[in-house]
Amino acid sequence: MEQLPVGMGARRNEDIALDLLKFVAVTASVGRPTAPSAGFVTGGNSKAEDQVGHLLELYSRCLRAVEGK
Repeated sequence: MEQLPVGMGARRNEDIALDLLKFVAVTASVGRPTAPSAGFVTGGNSKAEDQVGHLLELYSRCLRAVEGK
């Protein structure tokens, strides 16, 4: 079967992995801030950095899944 050029409707693996990441993140509530609790605040930066790290790891896992590795 012939593959279509990228501009002709074919999608790159990175785009498909990004869509998969979005689906998984929304479904599993990944990357969403937790509801604030009354009077208790934890360090925000390290938690935000952890969330970014988890999202990047999830993206790489999605990309490997799309590529069949």
